[in-house]
Amino acid sequence: MSWNRIQGHDAAAAALALAWKRGRLGHAYLFVGPHGVGKQSFARELARTLLCERLTDKFEACRVCDSCMLVEAGTHPDLFQVRRPDDVLEFPIRVIKDELLPSLAMKPARGGRKVAIVDDADDLNEEAANCFLKTLEEPPPKSVLILIGGQHAERQLPTILSRCQLIRFSPLPPAAVTQILTDAGITDRVRQARLLQLAEGSPGQAIALDDDEVWAFRGKMIDTLRGDRLDPQLTASMWMEFIDNAGKEAAVHRQRASLIIRMLIVLLGSAVKIAVGASVVGMEPAEEQSLRKLADRLGEEKLLVWIERALEADLQIDRRVQLILIIEAFLDACCRYE
Repeated sequence: MSWNRIQGHDAAAAALALAWKRGRLGHAYLFVGPHGVGKQSFARELARTLLCERLTDKFEACRVCDSCMLVEAGTHPDLFQVRRPDDVLEFPIRVIKDELLPSLAMKPARGGRKVAIVDDADDLNEEAANCFLKTLEEPPPKSVLILIGGQHAERQLPTILSRCQLIRFSPLPPAAVTQILTDAGITDRVRQARLLQLAEGSPGQAIALDDDEVWAFRGKMIDTLRGDRLDPQLTASMWMEFIDNAGKEAAVHRQRASLIIRMLIVLLGSAVKIAVGASVVGMEPAEEQSLRKLADRLGEEKLLVWIERALEADLQIDRRVQLILIIEAFLDACCRYE
């Protein structure tokens, strides 16, 4: 029953279960897919399953044995989780060399397997990746390494990619996102429908959007788009104020900045549909009118250029480029295509 808690990724779970049953489970996996679709949750459930003391051919964690309870509490001695610190742009070699590898080299404390989860794997620089390479090539006995990347496997160094089995995660279907929203306490049907429209299959993004401050900002963004011309300085100032209001941590600022770009991409996508005469489902009349004005002003070709620039900006945010530089460059580029 344990995999039933992971919404929308039945095929990946079934493939792993089949590999386990055939004795062909890999020693290293790379998870790639959109932000917020559950890669971390899946990795943790895989770790729980591998460390379960009552594991059978069904490849499901019992969730009641001592190991399962230790994983739930985050205190299992044979589960190691590392990520890039928030205050650096690249995954430092010290985290791999001084924290992860010595732990993996030791015998399992509970006599079973060892599992390592490496989050932010896209940020492994060449030095850190090469340090990790020997372990990927010749992992300690009974160990499984799980690397969690971003949306594109191409962000990984070829040496890493060639030594991992790739598991691709896709956006979740509406029913799965709705169930996750319900489980998170967001039960209002109208609100769920609105979040579904903007989340693009990402429960993480849907939950992040369930914020009155975010919706107020989105309204301001739409008002900006419906104007006769984009004011890059005013818009950049408005965006940075919204980002700064999230708190002082750089990671939270990047999340806010990425949220802005993703909201904008969805709005621009709706404007493209309007420009080509397609219907836009679930949008409020006032919002649709604003985007119709934008579509009439720019047309399909320029809207697609804006989307391309937005995708590039989101990639730069993920690469930890300074936010104000990303935003100003993006808005200046958009103004050139008005």
